[in-house]
Amino acid sequence: MSRSSKKAGGTDSKFFTTNRKGENHELREELRSPQRDRKRDAVKKVIANMTIGKDVSTLFTDVINCIQTDNLELKKLVYLYLINYAKSQPDLALLAVNTFVKDANDPNPLIRALAIRTMGCIRVDKITEYLCEPLSRCLKDEDPYVRKTAAVCVAKLYDISPELVEDRGFVDTLRDLISDANPTVVANAVCALSEIAENSGKDVMLVTANVLQKLLAALNECTEWGQVFILDSLSAYEPQDSREAEGIIERVTPRLQHNNSAVVMSAVKVILRYLDEVTNQEVVRSVSKKLAPPLVTLLNAEPEIQYVALRNINLIVLKQPRILENEIKVFFCKYNDPIYVKMEKMEIIIRLASDRNVDQVLLEFKEYATEVDVEFVRRSVRAIGRCAIKLEKATERCINVLLDLIQTKVSYVVQEAVVVIKDIFRKYPNRYESVIATLCENLEDLDEPEAKASMVWIIGEYADRIDNADELLESFLETFQEETAMVQLQLLTATVKLFLKQPDNTQEMVQRVLNLATEHSDNPDLRDRGYVYWRLLSSDPEAARAVVLSHKPEIGDDTSTLEPSLLDELIGQISTLASVYHKPADSFVVKTLHETVEEEEEEEEEESAGVDSTGAAPASYASSAPAHSGGGGNNLLDLMDDEPAPVAAPAARAASAQAPKLLPLVSAEAGHGISISGALVKNNGQMSLEMHITNSTATPVQSLAIQLNKNAFGLAPSNPQINFSNSISNGSSATASLGLVATPQMHNPADVSGGIQAAIKNLASNNVFYFNIPVSLEVVFAAGASMEVGALAAAWKGIEESLEVSTLVNDLPTVDLEVIKGKLGAKDIAFVAKRDVPGQEGQQVAVYFFARTVTNAQLFIELKFKTGMNLAKVTVRSTNKHLSELCKVAVAKLLI
Repeated sequence: MSRSSKKAGGTDSKFFTTNRKGENHELREELRSPQRDRKRDAVKKVIANMTIGKDVSTLFTDVINCIQTDNLELKKLVYLYLINYAKSQPDLALLAVNTFVKDANDPNPLIRALAIRTMGCIRVDKITEYLCEPLSRCLKDEDPYVRKTAAVCVAKLYDISPELVEDRGFVDTLRDLISDANPTVVANAVCALSEIAENSGKDVMLVTANVLQKLLAALNECTEWGQVFILDSLSAYEPQDSREAEGIIERVTPRLQHNNSAVVMSAVKVILRYLDEVTNQEVVRSVSKKLAPPLVTLLNAEPEIQYVALRNINLIVLKQPRILENEIKVFFCKYNDPIYVKMEKMEIIIRLASDRNVDQVLLEFKEYATEVDVEFVRRSVRAIGRCAIKLEKATERCINVLLDLIQTKVSYVVQEAVVVIKDIFRKYPNRYESVIATLCENLEDLDEPEAKASMVWIIGEYADRIDNADELLESFLETFQEETAMVQLQLLTATVKLFLKQPDNTQEMVQRVLNLATEHSDNPDLRDRGYVYWRLLSSDPEAARAVVLSHKPEIGDDTSTLEPSLLDELIGQISTLASVYHKPADSFVVKTLHETVEEEEEEEEEESAGVDSTGAAPASYASSAPAHSGGGGNNLLDLMDDEPAPVAAPAARAASAQAPKLLPLVSAEAGHGISISGALVKNNGQMSLEMHITNSTATPVQSLAIQLNKNAFGLAPSNPQINFSNSISNGSSATASLGLVATPQMHNPADVSGGIQAAIKNLASNNVFYFNIPVSLEVVFAAGASMEVGALAAAWKGIEESLEVSTLVNDLPTVDLEVIKGKLGAKDIAFVAKRDVPGQEGQQVAVYFFARTVTNAQLFIELKFKTGMNLAKVTVRSTNKHLSELCKVAVAKLLI
């Protein structure tokens, strides 16, 4: 091999090994060298330093001078440098504009495409206006490589300047490119239109019957990622009739055989979307059979891809169980599957379990229950119970398997089986009591609270059928005061049940338990229940019998836990993160603020007009309320205290015309069957927590008690109870508005969580769950805040610079000061003063605002604007840096 060919090999790693001081000066000399090779190597060194994080922005002018070259490699390197540093050197980046325009007309299509791609990646407003003409030409270029690059550039330009894209008709040009003869160009045009539609919220794709045929034609020839974009666009099309839906399914079905799993899942999404429109059941059955093999094939991939596929299959089985009803065996766990794959497979097995295959399923679960992974074994035992609850005809077989597992005498298996059998008794009362004897033989193995509570419930519920029920309960009562609250509550109820069924033999026992519950317990919930039982037993035994021994509602099958509307939404988002999280995208994808990595270094003095003044005198809380029980306190466990009396409380209401965007606060699992979405808002000066509450429990919900922990904002509920005019039945939802007030007793200055810890008690089931309410600071700004210029200047100087926080907000919709004053003023952020930045008169202006929270915390805000640029630097100072951070985020959100 010749020396020159060796040099051309993979030797560029040497550029990453230097670490000398003064290297930038040497690089500058090399960049100015007339020798092409030396200049190219110098640029490579610059790129290497940039890659490992060194600041080489001081070489900007010298690197830009290298752009005038015919060497494609060197040109690519310079363009790469430009993309990285143009934002911090926007004025110098203009020097490269002429070269961009020239390269966009170069005979070489690679250079034309490179120029247009680079201009699109440089997010500088001043360059944007020069991009339009070259972009317009490249969109109609004779070379498809240039056209496909230009199509993507339109989406990038739209992100910078939507108005410019619409005014120049680039969106219409993209629609024309869908008819392009080259499938890659079509795919990129679809990709760009999809991104524009997502950013704008408008349907710019406009898929008509004519466009549909062009997309389907391009589907067979474009790249795999192009196919994904086209398939995603097809899923949004509304077919005119069943016949058209069948035609689309037929054209998309070959994609199911693709090697790329993303293409397969996108094709599945499209087919499921159109399958609902097909009326011919024979076609539906035929297509359903074709969907099974590709889904099964995905389970032969790596564990990570298996997991993503299983999460998607989980949704598909919920929507169309017939697709995989004959493929249950492929979901049986392998010995070397990771635990997260095993758990997902088990969920799918339960959903596919039927009377035809339940024997296979039970044998499999029984085998899993002998594994070494304790958590997997527990889930396996619970899975057997879920099958029993789901399949009534198979319940006896499930119980027999559970009894076999109990005979293994493995502690955690026995305890899990007891919990499961209790649920089966709830589902099928008075049918399988013959197993109680076996359970009673294993009392000594029970040491976990849930298992103990379940066994105690069984003894109390069937006390009249257990000969030695009093002796069994007595064995638990010996350690009553050491037990957890869950077990104590069950022991109290079970003892009262036993007394009502066998009053002659258990009077002394019930007296002792009631004394323990009411006089020797610190648990308020246990005390309350003890007093209720005592009053009932002493005043009206028949009423006590009607209450305590009343009919229990049956528990339901929990294998379908998603609401139909949410399921349909997630099916439409198959092969995205939403289908993995099983949550709508809006709940975890939030628009983030554009922040610079490094703060701009500005040499300026924070000087005012020299007014000598003192700060504003402290004010009282913006709003206050007397302390009330249940409203809040140091410990959220106080919610277990006496249940609040039914007072006028926030009630369910219809959705308002301008409903706030609600975020998930409590999942159904965390809320014991209650799921809550909510948001903290302020309307007409009144703060409130707006909530959407869904009940997936068997018991209707009439009211909820709520309590907030002490927090940084001093907020407490105006009423400690949420009442619903109509109870929320299983599967139903209601909205509620909880008024909030600021009170000094609830203020915790040390809280830096940025949210409010809350607890809710379901008064129907006595379940308590905890969650966090996120707070956007503009909600807790006090109305009527104002400050004199001199007072603000003195206060600003009096706060240490270490307490200052700042960020740069890009892409502002407007820099009109009056509009911005109106935006901030509407959120109780008061305008104070405006001045030119010293040394930059006419080029940079600083505007000052003041805000005060309901806890009287003062926040001083500075906005700096540069002439001709739609960005602002937000700086906040206060004596509490945590509040300053929250204020910075709130102001930045309001600006965009």
